[in-house]
Amino acid sequence: MLAGGCQCGRIRYEITGEPIECTACHCEDCRRASAAPFTAWLSVRREDFRLVAGMPCTYASSPPVERTFCADCGTPLTYRHAMFADEIDVATGSLDRPDAAPPAHHTWTSQKLEWVQLADGLAQYPRAYPEV
Repeated sequence: MLAGGCQCGRIRYEITGEPIECTACHCEDCRRASAAPFTAWLSVRREDFRLVAGMPCTYASSPPVERTFCADCGTPLTYRHAMFADEIDVATGSLDRPDAAPPAHHTWTSQKLEWVQLADGLAQYPRAYPEV
């Protein structure tokens, strides 16, 4: 089981199933939502994710996408896309043990910042994975 939460501790969650996918996303939307050069995500089945403390705020960042975050400390927590209603993406950095879910590849590298150099040997996809 994986567990995590926000920086201030008001929101806590648990993940009971195995991740479907782990990626580092370089799209502009994720950069702006996290205020970071890219964001690592792990995708899990919605039924495998549950809040155990607190209630995050929801922000419709770009239809049909909703993101959640802690209203107290601002920690980004999840990403949900209506096209993948049975999945939820969890911000890897919000895990108690982020090393337990390392990215398997980089997505949206077509929007990667020029000064970010990827030298980890992971596959790079110009758009989403798998490429559609």
